[in-house]
Formats: sequence, C-alpha cells, structure tokens
Amino acid sequence: MSKQSLQSVRKVLVISCRSSSVKVAVVDVAGVHRHDVMVDGLGGLAQLWVEGVARPVDVTGVGAAVHLILDELAARGVQGPDLEAVGHRIVHGGDAYSVPVLADATVEAAIAALGRLVPLHNPASVEGLQVARARLPALPHVAVFDTAFHATLPRRAREYALPRELSERLGLRRYGFHGLSHDAATAAAASWLGADRASLRIVSCHLGAGASVTAVEYGRSVDTSMGMTPLEGLVMATRAGDLDAGVLLELLRAGHTLDDLDRLLHHDAGMLGLTGTADMRAIERRAREGDAECRLALQIYAHRVQKYIGAAAAAMGGADAIVFTGGVGEHSATLRHRIVERLGFLGAQIDEDRNRAAVVDAAIRVAQVSVEHGRCPVLVVAGNVDGEIAAAARRVVEGVHGAASAAPIPIAVSARHVHLTRASVERLFGPGHRLSVARMISQPGQFAAVETVALVGPAGRLEQVRVVGPERSADQVEISRTDEFVLGVDAPVRESGDLARTPGVRIEGPAGTVVMTQGVICALRHIHMRPIDAAVFGVVDGDRVDVRVGEGGRELTFGDVKVRVREDFRLEMHVDTDEANAAGIGTGATGVLEGADRHARIVTRR
Repeated sequence: MSKQSLQSVRKVLVISCRSSSVKVAVVDVAGVHRHDVMVDGLGGLAQLWVEGVARPVDVTGVGAAVHLILDELAARGVQGPDLEAVGHRIVHGGDAYSVPVLADATVEAAIAALGRLVPLHNPASVEGLQVARARLPALPHVAVFDTAFHATLPRRAREYALPRELSERLGLRRYGFHGLSHDAATAAAASWLGADRASLRIVSCHLGAGASVTAVEYGRSVDTSMGMTPLEGLVMATRAGDLDAGVLLELLRAGHTLDDLDRLLHHDAGMLGLTGTADMRAIERRAREGDAECRLALQIYAHRVQKYIGAAAAAMGGADAIVFTGGVGEHSATLRHRIVERLGFLGAQIDEDRNRAAVVDAAIRVAQVSVEHGRCPVLVVAGNVDGEIAAAARRVVEGVHGAASAAPIPIAVSARHVHLTRASVERLFGPGHRLSVARMISQPGQFAAVETVALVGPAGRLEQVRVVGPERSADQVEISRTDEFVLGVDAPVRESGDLARTPGVRIEGPAGTVVMTQGVICALRHIHMRPIDAAVFGVVDGDRVDVRVGEGGRELTFGDVKVRVREDFRLEMHVDTDEANAAGIGTGATGVLEGADRHARIVTRR
C-alpha cells in the first residue's frame, strides 16, 4: 500500500453482505453516495438494483453477486484506480474486534469463526471480503464491526446468569448489534439538539428488518436489546425476539431438530410468523382494512419496543431524547405513534402533525416528531451506515493517529479519594480549617492533603480515605469497583465533575459529618494532555482511544480511554487501583496508544 493511498482517501467502496443480498455504495469524502448498487433475492429470483432500477439476474451466491456488482460499477466508470479503500460491514466482531481493522487472512478467519452466531451475515461477509480482496488487491480493505459500539457495555449488562466456566469456555455473553446505526443516529441527534452527546442520555431505536433498542449514556452504549446473537430482544421481520428458553426445549421435546429451530428463529418467526408477511407496509395496510392478525402483530411489536425503551431509560436513570432510525423507524408514523403514546412518564409526547409530516433523507437528517417544548424530544434520524463505514475505513487507512508517536505515556494510579468544598472542610475538620499539603501530585496545582476521612455507605465503611486539594465547588468521591461493594453503592463511570444522578455517602471527619446526596463516581479512565502533546499523538480533546500497557505476560489494552486536553495539564494517564492491579501496573509504568505502530485505534470522535 503506497504512502499516497494511506493519506489521500477520497472515495470508499462500501460493501455489505448477507446471505440473501449484497449492497454496495461508493461514498465520497463528504459522505455523499455517488453510486448505489444491490443484488437481492439470492437463493431465489435475484434482481440487480442500480440507482433504484431493478432487472432480473442469474446469480445464486454472494461471491457471484459481488463480481456482478463490481462489473456493473466498472461499466459505469468506477474502476479500482478511482477508489482508495474498501470498507466492509461485518455484523459480529466478537471479543477480538472493538474497532475497525485492516482486513487480512487472520481477520477473515476470526470473522468466519463467528459465523455460527450470525449465520445470515458473517459467512456471507467473509465470501464477499475474499472476492473483493481478489478483485481489488491494490486497495486497503477495512473490516468495520456492528458490535464495536457496544464494547462499552458494563458487565452487569453484558453477562448472562450462567455458570462462569461455561460462559468463559464458550464465549456466552451479550454483544449487541446495529452499533453503526445507533452510533450515527445518536451523534446526529445530539448535533441537532445543539448538545454534546457526552452530556445526554439517549434511547436509540433502530427499527428495520432487524431491530434493537440501545441505551446510549453520555456517548457510550450501556445496555441494548440484542444479545450474543441478533435473535434477542424486539419482534423483527422474521425473528421473534425474546422467547422463554422453555419454548425451545418444548419444541425439541416435540421432535423438532436443531436445524428446524435455526430456520424458525431466523426465517419463519416475527412479523412473518404472525401475519404471513414480513413487509411492514403491507401489515399496516391490512390492519387499516380490518385484518385482526395484523392489528395484533402491530400491538405486539409496539409493546415490545415500549418495554425496551422503558428499560433503557431505567438503565440510565432517565432519558433526554428518544431517537427512531432504520427503515420502519424512519417511515412508519403509525408505529412511532403507537410506541410513544404510553411514554408520557418519560416526558415524551408525539405531535401528530409533525409525526405524519416527518421526512428525513441525506439532505435533512433529523426531524422532531414530539411537541415543541416536551421534556424528552422524540426525533427521527435518517440512517447513514454507509457513511459511517466509509468514515471508519478512512480513519484506519489515513491513520488518524496511525502516524501518532509511539512514545510512552506515563501512568498514574488514582486510589480512592475525596474532593471537598470549603463548607465541607469546615464541617469535617472544624471552623476555619484549611487543608494541609502532604505532597504535590502530578497535575499542576493539585495535592494530596494530610487530612483523611471515613466513607460510610449502606453496606460498610472505608477508613483513612485521602482528601485531595484544592477545595472544589462540589463534594466528590472517587472510588473503585471493589470499593462499591464494600460501601454498597452503585457508582457510575463518569468524568470528574459530572455528578448528576450519582449516589451519595456519608463522610465522617474528626469534627463532624457531611451527608452527600450525590457525588460518588468511578472515574472514567483518561489521559491528560497539553495541546502540544495532543498534536504529537494526533488526537483532540474528547477522543476515546485504546492504550496498551504492561509487559512480561501481563500485557493489557485499556479501551475507551478519554483524551482531555488543556494547556495546564501534564501528560499522564489515570487509572484506578482495580485497573492497575489487573494490568500489574506499578510505579513508573507507561502505556502507548494502541495502533501507534499498526493502525488507527480512535474509538470515537464526535
């Protein structure tokens, strides 16, 4: 791959394959589609769609469809030299891939190994990837994963209640899907609202042939309706979503084979099973004409989405916006109405005129369908997964920080500590008391104080907790996950100062007590940088990056590390004691940006 191709990507070929269809788009640097070509009906009556016009074609497999589409693009003047990267949508990346990567034989093998979990997608993606790499060998091929956005799921939302040995041996855990869609839709919604996504709690509803709801808290996926496979969660076109596992056991006892269940769960259930068709437009039309089965199916569909919206809001302690995207989410005013009509407790209220009139597309990405001054805006967002894939491929190939220095980043271990206001210092240590400096710490102006306090929670107490100065405008307690269990509190992962909707504890000092109603957090791991450091590493304030630490068998990569840039900072990464113990980090430890010597590893840039 030439240096020029790494630094001058202008048009990206985006390929999305599933067992029944192949979709290809040519996307320019501004995210504008220049060509859209698709083959659908594979395994039956296949059709080639070019710019919205269809004709029948004689192809039966994914590989043949990719060949046909590339030939069609070549006939329209789109040749290999006109393209500078190929982005491949990969539905399941498993544990191995939480960011886009350059695709090679190793990556192909890993994608193929996950095919048993997503049989409609990953096997087809591997076939398409192999053909595209053979046809366009001079281009970099980038695998972009739908599961990657959900890499931030906390363990409580990720793990199944199964024996640990079984889960670890077979990789039984929740991964989540539609991540590219949820990421793009919530970013567009935050921009439309004029807010930083890192300050919002958004319930994102991707409703299409596949469907899922995701709780996006401050820019991070913290819960989602799909699980280890895309079968869990909402009612979908041909998938039932949530089922009592006992139903499957009963079907097995009744003589159904594993292949029977596979067919039922992936192809014959959902709206198709309820109504005889998977076409939501036909179902809505038949419901208007009085079809009882279609009316019931729509009620079941809406009820399940309502349940998951409520669950997502509960997981975040509330919702600042609800977003609809995907084919059904964007185009069905009827279902949006049905879904939102019982969500008044969240402050969401549909404006029927806006809802019926809402049209979103590449030119108008976002439309509000709720009342003007509602507490929780309801938005419709045009999907742009192809644009997201193209942008991700561009970041990898251009090396947004692939050119970043591999210089070491010093790591500091932040033990549990307390920040206090002037009023709290006097209440805990006596009127007129001032904090005394025990030692200065790494960031300019901050110090570990001589003073310590005790923290008291519902389950227990922690003694000799250090106070860190100088005084602040709000009391704040930073603890580790281990400390959470000792105190009996559920502290969210937050940036320093982001204290809304956090638990409190009682602080005891030698002269008195302070009862906090909020302010206890687990600190989001982060890197302090000066602007000159950020320029060297190729990052900007707010980027989320991966950092590789450790050696001698204790290597570990910390994901989702936030970059904080300010002139008065000193270059340093901060982790808590649990994180340090996991990686064997001690005094003088350093880390490097993951991918500084390989490929870009910026997790998010919004």
